[in-house]
Amino acid sequence: MNARTPHRTAARLALAVGSALLLTSCGVVDAAEGGGSTRGPAKGDDLTVGLLLPDKETTRFEKFDHPLIKARVADLTDGKGKVRYANAGASAKRQSRQFDQMISARVDAILVDAVDAKAIETDVKKAKDAGIPVIAYDRLAQGPIDAYISHDNELVGEVQGRAIMEALGDKAESSKIVMLNGSPADPNTARFKQGALGVLQNKVSIAKSYDVEEWLPKIAEADMEKAIAAIGVNNIAAVYSANDGMAGAAIDALKKAGATTIPPVTGQDADLPAVQRIVSGEQYMTVYKSFLEEANSAADMAVAKIQGQDIMFDALTQDTVDSPTEDDIPSMLVPVVALTQDNIKETVIKDGVYTVKDICTAAYAARCAAIGLE
Repeated sequence: MNARTPHRTAARLALAVGSALLLTSCGVVDAAEGGGSTRGPAKGDDLTVGLLLPDKETTRFEKFDHPLIKARVADLTDGKGKVRYANAGASAKRQSRQFDQMISARVDAILVDAVDAKAIETDVKKAKDAGIPVIAYDRLAQGPIDAYISHDNELVGEVQGRAIMEALGDKAESSKIVMLNGSPADPNTARFKQGALGVLQNKVSIAKSYDVEEWLPKIAEADMEKAIAAIGVNNIAAVYSANDGMAGAAIDALKKAGATTIPPVTGQDADLPAVQRIVSGEQYMTVYKSFLEEANSAADMAVAKIQGQDIMFDALTQDTVDSPTEDDIPSMLVPVVALTQDNIKETVIKDGVYTVKDICTAAYAARCAAIGLE
């Protein structure tokens, strides 16, 4: 079996969430005792969700995903539910040990964002044997996972590719670009790349392309330095960077090489430094993915699975995807949006991710005023 794109469109998300909310409001999911509740009789609100996140280099995991999931689990369980948390620090071996610890602790479900999607298959099987459901979070893990929640990752790459084409305009055909792709151990990398290449291939010259181990900015910066040496700093028309950490590293490398003007650089995750670089004009765009929607929905899925709320779980997972080991995995795909100077207010500020004060520190105050961000 080969990993394929979703069978149903991400547009079904609205229906899924709407259905779940309707069921809740009508009392179908949390009906009174003896009133037809779909909640499993063996597990109430006193539950534990294991949460395994991959690294600390990506700001969102520690700043948003973990606290959001923790808060949502508490809200769903009247404060009785807990989240047992571990971060792998970009080490697949460490994550495997953490996974074993979750199984030994007999958590009720595991949300895992895999460092290495293939390597974690053995751990997923162990959890399955122990009767612990596993939900792949943000990255599609191999093995018998019960569900998957992420974004339409091919669309992420398309959005990034379109941004480069828009920035280059009529000069695209004669332009040389550098691609800084994500970690080869991350299955999302192939989808981001596929989406981007679908837009860029045969329309620009991809002069250099690198798969950056573990998404590490220091490796991305070294790769960018190699690209600059091979192409020439003034001959690079744009940089496709799969995420914001690598975007910052690429910009640092360009500055060190003496670039007087930074070419368009893409990103992903809407990290605060990236949003500030967009304000200053150093980074062209980032892909904003609603952390709140993804994290809350992941918690909803985990709790529904633990408590036997089958109707809620099915309403939340109306998409399906295939992994290299499994077909038709119940999934939710959360929409994405290109964040530029033009829509900072309508995205991260409106959603409460950052305030204007967070973004417009003294170093960025003048630029914020210039683009109407006050």
